[in-house]
Amino acid sequence: MPTDAATALTTQNRWVLGARPRTLPAAIAPVLVGTAVGVWTSVGVEAQFHFIAWRFLCALVVALAVQVATNYANDYSDGRRGTDDPGRRVGPPRLVGDGLATPAEVKRAMLGAFGVTLVAGAPLVILVDWRLALVGVASVAAGWFYTGGPSPYGYAGLGEVFVFVFFGLVATVFSAFVQSGQITLLAIGAGAAMGLLATALLVVNNLRDIPGDTLSGKRTLAVRLGPPKTRVLYAVCMLGPFILLMFIAGWSGRLIGAAAFVALPLANIALTQVFRGAEGQGLIKVLGRTGQVQLVFGVLLAIGLAIGPV
Repeated sequence: MPTDAATALTTQNRWVLGARPRTLPAAIAPVLVGTAVGVWTSVGVEAQFHFIAWRFLCALVVALAVQVATNYANDYSDGRRGTDDPGRRVGPPRLVGDGLATPAEVKRAMLGAFGVTLVAGAPLVILVDWRLALVGVASVAAGWFYTGGPSPYGYAGLGEVFVFVFFGLVATVFSAFVQSGQITLLAIGAGAAMGLLATALLVVNNLRDIPGDTLSGKRTLAVRLGPPKTRVLYAVCMLGPFILLMFIAGWSGRLIGAAAFVALPLANIALTQVFRGAEGQGLIKVLGRTGQVQLVFGVLLAIGLAIGPV
């Protein structure tokens, strides 16, 4: 039966709700950064700028579609398992768990989003490099098996690894690759920074959900570590990108990328709230602040990297 909160939301666009738009910066930011890395390539002793718009757009749509499909997949699988029971969890309503949609409807939405991934990725596979198909298949599989299948790795405490790899390294490195045809240390470093920020979103989300996940048997990394160590992990994920930023901007000679340090005060606000013991609804605000840090850091870093060496 739908919950009271779900009933109040039935007149709104439930599919936008299920897509979890607040998580979409995690898909957008690494593509921006990766593209900015890839638009400059070395030719002899000089650096040359080249930007291929259609490749950027395809990479962006792929990243967004994977994010949305993964969100629907999580909603579908968690709802069927009962781990999204609204009586045990804190946070926005879920389509299946709160009775806004049937599992079959959410599954169709998930398959549709994964289909968009394949359609948007096809030109990159055909016209850039066939090996990108392997990246796409791996991303789709990882999105499904996060909470789907008989042994979901998200329930085994490996969700943070998935987010770091696919919404950090993979999204950034291959966004750079489709522009330049190269995988560089700069792309990997930038991907690690974006991966840590994306992981911070999951860490604070799972910190909020420790009570409900414990009751439902969902053994996330936060459940395994407990709140104190999870708060430390959050700090590592939030501060790590600013340490990497010195390498990214300095070693590459793209010093304007250091403008991303502007996001540090925002990160400090979120960290202060976490270490003051924020719980439940208080962590929803931290989650929003974390997304702001990721977006500001990513946009400013992308702008600085795109401007190029100075």
